[in-house]
Amino acid sequence: MNHVPRFRPVVSCTLLVVTLVAGVTACGGSNGHPLAAKPYDAADEISSNVPEGDEKADSDKPLEVTVNDDDGRITDVSAVDAIGRHLAGELDADGKRWHSISPLAAGARYTVRVSMEDGDGAPGSRTLSFETASANAKKLLKVTFGPQAGTYGVGQPITAELSAPVKDKASRAIVERALRVRSTPAVTGSWYWVDDKILHYRPKDYWPAKAAIEVTSGLAGIKVTDTLYGAPAKALKLTTGDRVEAITDAAAHTMSVKRNGKVINTIPVTTGKPGFSTRNGVKVVLSKEYSVRMRGETIGISENSDDGYDLLVYYATRVTWSGEYVHAAPWSTGSQGYANVSHGCTGMSTSLAEWFFNTVRPGDIVQVVGSQGEMMTPFDNGYGDWNLSWAKWQEGSALWKNDTPDRTDTFQAARLRPEV
Repeated sequence: MNHVPRFRPVVSCTLLVVTLVAGVTACGGSNGHPLAAKPYDAADEISSNVPEGDEKADSDKPLEVTVNDDDGRITDVSAVDAIGRHLAGELDADGKRWHSISPLAAGARYTVRVSMEDGDGAPGSRTLSFETASANAKKLLKVTFGPQAGTYGVGQPITAELSAPVKDKASRAIVERALRVRSTPAVTGSWYWVDDKILHYRPKDYWPAKAAIEVTSGLAGIKVTDTLYGAPAKALKLTTGDRVEAITDAAAHTMSVKRNGKVINTIPVTTGKPGFSTRNGVKVVLSKEYSVRMRGETIGISENSDDGYDLLVYYATRVTWSGEYVHAAPWSTGSQGYANVSHGCTGMSTSLAEWFFNTVRPGDIVQVVGSQGEMMTPFDNGYGDWNLSWAKWQEGSALWKNDTPDRTDTFQAARLRPEV
């Protein structure tokens, strides 16, 4: 080989690499110290398992990079495709071999930059470029993010709906690694597999007020199963408004509404009477409807029974898909603040219902405490995501490992770093 003679660098100089980049030459430079020298071309010492020339690599196989010098070792590998996706990998303990742990994307072009040092400590490098063959998949896995772009309350979960079921944990992990949520300010959060086709994402705590959130997919071209490859997906951008929380104490018959932690209104209310008790727990505003026709028959109450009703209700803020609302109830103003007489909804005067309707937005928090009713379920009746503890929520991720000594720290380091 024709690269320059090399010398083993002294340890004290390694702390000055950043300074050297800035142009200071106290630790090398004119005296030919290897740390200051340009890395030599290590094409003869670094090899890979990707084909040479125009032949395309097989995306079903991991990328492998090895160093052939008996005394050399790999110091860094950066593998990035043309759309900026980084390929995660692991380096063997002896530094001789690096291999990817994330799958290669089909139909993609990669640039791989490998750094090494030889037995004398001199730096060498090689850059590899290659393309992978197109996917021969029977079908593509599409992902659709929700909700629609816009501004929401701090309790709004992110949803991802897949076009085909993904059942085994390894395939789910591939999907989950490719779905990225970033917010400013940064938060810690995780995906939860609701079923084979639906994922929800939420932070550990509510989103920050006035946050900017971006959701993207890196699934395009990625092999998920033997017959399923990822398809491109449309990114989603959201913002959050103020932190608005409505806390209803069913036992005290009052609702306290807070904005950014400060109480802005205390409202006398009525909630579900015995046999129709309002659900406890955290709910999220789903929609707002100026008027809704409510009929007892929709919840199993006969029109001819004493509890039957057929009413046009105004200023209706929906919090469950089964029909629980916060709404105007002028017929029960005498009970509001004193007794629970509704069939499960939270009722208040028309003027206060109008104020509440105009104050909240989808994604805002509506919590009920002190009721004799059941707990709000997490997923089948709206957004009850916040009723799962953070520990339980993390267990819904395909990336969650429950066999480590300190599960939270390990999982957060691997997946929940504050990039989301």
